[in-house]
Amino acid sequence: MSRTSDKPIAVVVDGYSAGNFYPAAFTAAGARVIHVQSTPELIPTMAPPNLAEYAENIVASGVDALVALLRPYAPVCVVPGQESAVQLADSLSEALGVASNGTALSSARRDKYDMIEALRAAGVRCADQFKSADPAALVAWAEEHGSYPVVVKPLSSAGSDGVYICAGADEVRTAAERILASQDIFGSSNTEVLAQSYLKGTEYIVDTVSSDGRHYACGVWQYEKALLPSGQNIYNRDVLVAPDADPVPALIAYVGEVLAALDVRWGPAHAEVIMTEAGPTLVEIATRLNGNLNSAFHDQCLGHNQAALSVQAYVHAEEFRATYGGGVYRKLQSAVVYNTPTELDGTVGSVDQSVVEEIKGLGSVAQVTVKWAPGVRIRPTVDLMTSSMKVFLTSSDEAAVDADYEKIRLLKDSVYRLA
Repeated sequence: MSRTSDKPIAVVVDGYSAGNFYPAAFTAAGARVIHVQSTPELIPTMAPPNLAEYAENIVASGVDALVALLRPYAPVCVVPGQESAVQLADSLSEALGVASNGTALSSARRDKYDMIEALRAAGVRCADQFKSADPAALVAWAEEHGSYPVVVKPLSSAGSDGVYICAGADEVRTAAERILASQDIFGSSNTEVLAQSYLKGTEYIVDTVSSDGRHYACGVWQYEKALLPSGQNIYNRDVLVAPDADPVPALIAYVGEVLAALDVRWGPAHAEVIMTEAGPTLVEIATRLNGNLNSAFHDQCLGHNQAALSVQAYVHAEEFRATYGGGVYRKLQSAVVYNTPTELDGTVGSVDQSVVEEIKGLGSVAQVTVKWAPGVRIRPTVDLMTSSMKVFLTSSDEAAVDADYEKIRLLKDSVYRLA
């Protein structure tokens, strides 16, 4: 790629999953985009980046080597395409002297233990917690904590991977041993386990975009989850909430405190917050795009999408702050994101396209993603990664969305025929 151009250059680090919406958004904003692949091979557990959409793909690891390769391009920003890229993007942006959240609190924006401790130090409401590599120590903390259930999970994974709600000491021990014997979804070994107090209440998503410390709340969604006998709490559907509905103003104000405590000044953030009796309390926050982002769908129900807003926050910062700084989204239509759970267990023999087309033909369905192809092993859902489909629904008629959701619940397992 030519390094002389009037167009600004943006860098996306590991543009997996929702990061795939960045290239089109940067292009629309008049920028060229380069991809940094931080691993020699693409991570197999995640939706891969479409490298054809980038002007160049740089495969390298190590901050110094990447800074030397990127500096001649004089990029305007470096953004993480997914969660495991957050710390590398922070380091690169800081070293290159571009808009950056910096590295001082980078670990607290990634490691879930450090995250909650940063909130505690800032006087922001948060959970009690303990971490250890010893299952016995985790059991001892849970027993001394004096109240079950407790939550046991990896320190740095995502998508509800390895998250267990434990009702007693034996369940804590079993969950900790499972986590320590496994890798997270990014392929890293779990060397420690986090135990936290259970936050009782309704859980919400609060998505934001920031530009030089000016925050815009671009969507609040209510989680509906299902608790499995194993203690794993799986995603079911996310429901868009009106900005003036209770408790949305309180959630947005609280997330503003969280962003300040973690020194999040630039780019997107995806917070999960439970509305407890004491008030909003953070589950966790990630300084990357919402994994359920779909630009066309969000444009339809919200009038904008987090990827395009994030690009504007960097590339046209003054315009973004004038238009969105300190603002709150509008709900244009009712909307649901449904990550379909399944109890199917076996090898996919075929996908019944007639059922897929029946689902696509429902009036409120905006998009359907069938996740598993013939020949692939399908297993009962235990986390977001093992859901069987993703369906986006939106309509001006809320009753139509609910009715279509119920129809999809009945049809979802008929999509797959096992060998």
